Amino acid sequence: MAYDRILLKLSGEALMGEQKYGIDPAVVNMIADQVKAIQALDVQVSLVIGGGNIFRGVAGATKGMDRTTADHMGMLATMINALALQDALEAKGVHTRTLSGLEMPKVAESYIRRRATRHLEKGRVVIFGAGTGNPYFSTDTAAALRGNEIGAQVVMKATNVDGIYTADPKQDPTATKYDKVSYQEVLERGLKVMDAAAIALCMENKLPILVFDMNKPGNLLAAVKGEVVGTLVS
Repeated sequence: MAYDRILLKLSGEALMGEQKYGIDPAVVNMIADQVKAIQALDVQVSLVIGGGNIFRGVAGATKGMDRTTADHMGMLATMINALALQDALEAKGVHTRTLSGLEMPKVAESYIRRRATRHLEKGRVVIFGAGTGNPYFSTDTAAALRGNEIGAQVVMKATNVDGIYTADPKQDPTATKYDKVSYQEVLERGLKVMDAAAIALCMENKLPILVFDMNKPGNLLAAVKGEVVGTLVS
């Protein structure tokens, strides 16, 4: 394997499938199958999941809601997704722990870095819910933060396109795909990979980001094996 410990970043929208809202069980099971496949190869897997399929804090704030309140609602949405994925993984026999950035002891363990790394060392999949536990920070930033804290070798961002392009390939047929791109180029060109805070955090700590299409079966396994998949930001 090219990587021994990874952090997989999933958007909340990825769990919707073809629905307009909520969680598609078939998609959750597909993700769980892919995670199980790489976890069985002794790769330590952690995940951060967004909550946009249920509630997005920024969207709530633009409609007049208090930003802090809206972001806390978004954090709770990520916990719903985290618990759904935990259930799907455990139904497949994969030992999983959900750690929350907000204290909710009857639902999940509170996030403690040493506890998270110990779970990974014991072969458990770790899901980080509730973002960073603070308002004004996206789940992209949470992924970069947790990835650095636990010593992940790469942040793998699953999207619905097969990498980073010079423009939106759905709108511009002349857009070309990058195989590799630097952090600085991502920031300077405004390439929509992760938000600027997440990119800066990864750049400062030399944590590479791999952007790839997880909807294609076998892509996650291929990426973990080090095959050329998606676009590498480094």
